[in-house]
Amino acid sequence: MKSIEIDDDLYAFIASQTKHIGENASQILRRLLLSEEPNEAPAAAPAPQKEAVESEKTVQAVVETQEKSVDKPAEELETPPTDTPVEATTVDVDNEILSQVTPEAVSAYTKRVDQFLFILGEAHRLNQGRFEAVEAIKGKNRTYFAKSKEALLLNGSSTNPKQIPDSPFWVVTNNNTAKKINMLQNVLLTLGYEQNIVETLVSRFS
Repeated sequence: MKSIEIDDDLYAFIASQTKHIGENASQILRRLLLSEEPNEAPAAAPAPQKEAVESEKTVQAVVETQEKSVDKPAEELETPPTDTPVEATTVDVDNEILSQVTPEAVSAYTKRVDQFLFILGEAHRLNQGRFEAVEAIKGKNRTYFAKSKEALLLNGSSTNPKQIPDSPFWVVTNNNTAKKINMLQNVLLTLGYEQNIVETLVSRFS
């Protein structure tokens, strides 16, 4: 064992660190200098590990949220509803009857009565669900439209009833051209056509 010289104050300090009887200076110094117990300062070292755990939890939560978002059924997404029209708009109906009752189509019939029936037939084809309303169109003492020939003959045998093409309706036809024009106007207005459309169609007949 080697001997060293130390100052009195250091010796007094070493002696004051004695923890049990019989502990010599070498043991005291070894305990003080080579102690395996961690100092208080490094105690904060585990903190990064805690932060790493918290970070890992956060990442996992984000991943789970993204997975739920991906798995979400498409039908749960809010999509603005798209209205599908049940019936054609007024503009569509107007355009269709104008495209069918053309001057050429009307002039293909040489007789006025046939032109009259053709226009009524097209009006019925495009408005079958509400054409029944035309039965309300009547003269002072005369019925102009009915669902049977017999009903019109009650007005007289000279009414000359004819069936509107491809429809269950009949119409009296022994009227002059002016009266037929008036009847067409009333039919078209009853079916909801605009005044300018009515005038255009009637001009193609007159």
